Amino acid sequence: MHSLPLFHRISGKPVIVLGEGPVAEAKRRLIERAGGSLVGEDHPDARLAFVVSDEPDSPAARLRARGVLVNVADRPELCDFTLPSVLERGPMLVAVSSGGASAGLTKALRLRLDALLPEALGRLAEVLGAARGRIKARWPDPVARRRVLDAAVGEGGALDLMADHAPDALDRWLDSGTPAAPQTHEFALVSDDPDDLTVRQARMLGTADIVRHDAAVAPAILNRARADAERRALGDPRPDSGIVVVLRRA
Repeated sequence: MHSLPLFHRISGKPVIVLGEGPVAEAKRRLIERAGGSLVGEDHPDARLAFVVSDEPDSPAARLRARGVLVNVADRPELCDFTLPSVLERGPMLVAVSSGGASAGLTKALRLRLDALLPEALGRLAEVLGAARGRIKARWPDPVARRRVLDAAVGEGGALDLMADHAPDALDRWLDSGTPAAPQTHEFALVSDDPDDLTVRQARMLGTADIVRHDAAVAPAILNRARADAERRALGDPRPDSGIVVVLRRA
């Protein structure tokens, strides 16, 4: 992973934009939309800056020397951070980035996702956010809560993220939902290329609580699992719980 993806709250905070023209104006609109306050280069409290210039090296260096994180338009080698292509569904933000390699490619992927993700996804996020306390009370154990929520929002689940739901869908789910039983899934991998994973293998890796693997399994494969999933050797004696995926190199 070439960058650490973050969502940075800038509401009410000063942000510098240096430059003129359509690209600079687009940056200003984006900052205002996120609630940021546009300020000049010398503002002492600014911690983010966007530079749009044919000769950006000098202003970028000045800002960086003050501890400001800098984004330079069309110069990824000068950037401390890059802007993804963003798809909004209410509070849901889906960000696509190529790390500055190709803005056109990220835009094309975002447009594909835009056609796939329903507007109802934003409403579902709002409903789940408002019910966080009730969900925690219903399933106090975080592992059990994650499993039951994964099952609910998954394909065909009570709160399938791709479907539109009745207003009482959440209440019915809270009344009837139970944690999925512990599961173990074992796969023999045919290569070290994550593109060779089957759809089922990729889906199970994305939901696993524990990944057991032999030493021959490539890091690129393990990286397809959730970052917070435990990685364990096959001979690790600790007991398993939740969703366990066992990987062996064929």
